[in-house]
Amino acid sequence: MYDQTRAQQPSDRSPAPDGRRSTGPAPLLPSDGREEIARRLGHAVNTFADSPREALAEAEDAFDAATAQLVNALAERRRVLREGWADLDPATHSTELRFALREYRELTGRLLRA
Repeated sequence: MYDQTRAQQPSDRSPAPDGRRSTGPAPLLPSDGREEIARRLGHAVNTFADSPREALAEAEDAFDAATAQLVNALAERRRVLREGWADLDPATHSTELRFALREYRELTGRLLRA
């Protein structure tokens, strides 16, 4: 039976690249990018006592890298989502459109909760 209340709840899980459901939402940034930024930020924190200005500059650079990667990742997610529905035949069943709407809702919700 269709549960309208449950269907309106945000999806906690995004499909993995192989199409299966993952255990949680997909990270917005690739793991290698996150690790490098975390390393740089950790270095800034650890060197603050000895050289505060340099540590702050390094932390600012890490922040700038994180925001740039996030903007790029979100733009790519948007591009892929739009490709999935923009050129569909008007007679297409609403299933594909509903999936795209759910993805937009999930991603936007994650941004609003951040």
